[in-house]
Amino acid sequence: MLPKESSQSVLTYITFGALKWENEKMGAAHKIGHAAYQGPSVIKEIIYGITLGLMAGGLWKMHHWNNQRRTREFYDLLERGEISVVVEDE
Repeated sequence: MLPKESSQSVLTYITFGALKWENEKMGAAHKIGHAAYQGPSVIKEIIYGITLGLMAGGLWKMHHWNNQRRTREFYDLLERGEISVVVEDE
């Protein structure tokens, strides 16, 4: 049932009895080229900087909008007379 071994491949059993064909000449694996480090990519660095800057700026603006909302609510309540900044005497 199993095919005969050839010079190119060997039948090996993997986990759970699955079959896999592997290259018999494992020396070819070291011929795979690896990417050489070419230094930082200027375009990527610019994009990363812009992205981080926009995100930090957005958070800063949301913080200031929240402070502005609180101040506006305070003065609205003060104008309507619901609150007072003068301490009442008892």
